[in-house]
Amino acid sequence: MKRLAVFASGSGTNAENIIRYFKQSLKAEIILILSNKPDAFVLKRANKHKVPVLVFNREEFYNSSAILEHLHEKKVDLIILAGFLWLVPQNLLDAYPDRIVNIHPALLPAYGGKGMYGSRVHEAVIENQDEKSGITIHIIDREYDKGSILFQANCPVLPDDTPTDLATRIHKLEYQHFPPTIEKYLDQI
Repeated sequence: MKRLAVFASGSGTNAENIIRYFKQSLKAEIILILSNKPDAFVLKRANKHKVPVLVFNREEFYNSSAILEHLHEKKVDLIILAGFLWLVPQNLLDAYPDRIVNIHPALLPAYGGKGMYGSRVHEAVIENQDEKSGITIHIIDREYDKGSILFQANCPVLPDDTPTDLATRIHKLEYQHFPPTIEKYLDQI
């Protein structure tokens, strides 16, 4: 059984959805939730599901091997980014080549890059009067939102959409497609 770790910074709805999904899986289990925010709601969601958590700061993430050592100690096979906004440091990229999966709330390569996350993406899509948006699940590399694409799904952008309306539609795609895409990717690693 593969051992998965999830990095998250916010409320954790995607992380919780992934935890629930893999409770039913014979391929993998979520063994750790990591967060850079000690007050992130994702930590409460993890505790509710009895998934261990690790909170870390910028110094530990970028200037030490503490996180990497913890992941190795836990024998993590794949890392999932679910609402985690920091650029992943080189030591993790080297230790987990093609084994760090992210989700982005747009159809990359459009609306990607530093600072493009959450409502900022939806506002830009609406402002540009795009007719569709969606999600991209991809492997990460050294740049924000540039890695190999594993999966995309789209939805319409309606003429009277607010960023909140579009976000609701995007979240449905995330919940529907992120866990099974991760599970399918596990067959390749």
